[in-house]
Amino acid sequence: MTANPSEGSSTTPPPAAATPPTSDELRTFLAGQRTVLAWIRTALALMGFGFLVARFGLFLRHLAAIDQDVHVRSTGFSLWMGTSLVVVGVIVNVYAAVRHRHFVRHFRSELSQPHHSLFEILLALLLALLGLTMAGYLVIVEH
Repeated sequence: MTANPSEGSSTTPPPAAATPPTSDELRTFLAGQRTVLAWIRTALALMGFGFLVARFGLFLRHLAAIDQDVHVRSTGFSLWMGTSLVVVGVIVNVYAAVRHRHFVRHFRSELSQPHHSLFEILLALLLALLGLTMAGYLVIVEH
């Protein structure tokens, strides 16, 4: 005897097949990917510029050592300003990773098919770690 659905069958219905995302869903997801990559690009630019600023003071001191007529008074401002820019780049990378993770979680809850976005988050966190290493290098080498 087969169970009649109106009699309160104890079997659960099979899960519905995942429907492919619509073009609007894909467009939104790809826009989120572009956004996190733009944040990472901005953070890299900040870290690179910070490194350049920090090392510019060293360049001026070497220039003064070569040419005795040029006197450069070192205040250490370029080191701390450059290191601050590197740290800001690190903060931007961590922020990008956190915001992207939040976006993906929220987006997944609305989609019928999950998307994985671990690469972007790991990239941002790895670059943040490298930025912290660079900031430490700048401070240690200067002293």
